[in-house]
Amino acid sequence: MPNARFVRGALVYSTDAGRLCPACGRSVSACTCGRAAAAVVKGDGVVRVSRETKGRGGKGVTLVTGLGLADPELAALAKDLKARCGTGGTVKDGVIELQGEHRDALVAELGRRGYTVRRAGG
Repeated sequence: MPNARFVRGALVYSTDAGRLCPACGRSVSACTCGRAAAAVVKGDGVVRVSRETKGRGGKGVTLVTGLGLADPELAALAKDLKARCGTGGTVKDGVIELQGEHRDALVAELGRRGYTVRRAGG
């Protein structure tokens, strides 16, 4: 197995399947027990909207963190926010990434939806 990681004899990560569910041992996307979906990090209840260019060749993206939603709800919210801003984007590790500078529009939209929102960074 390329780049496999074992802890106490149990496989916890592999580049073949990505992250694995601790209960059933399958990849998180193919988990059948539902425990991987229940492992959503709640955080402090504040949604942070920031801008970042690291590792993107100087291209800026707007990051939305701290939502505390499960993957299906996070994907649906990301789709709505992308349509609202008229841009592309993705969801990676519980963080919504939108291409370009959209902090002001996202703070207003998330605030309207009832979230406690803060601008993070400069």
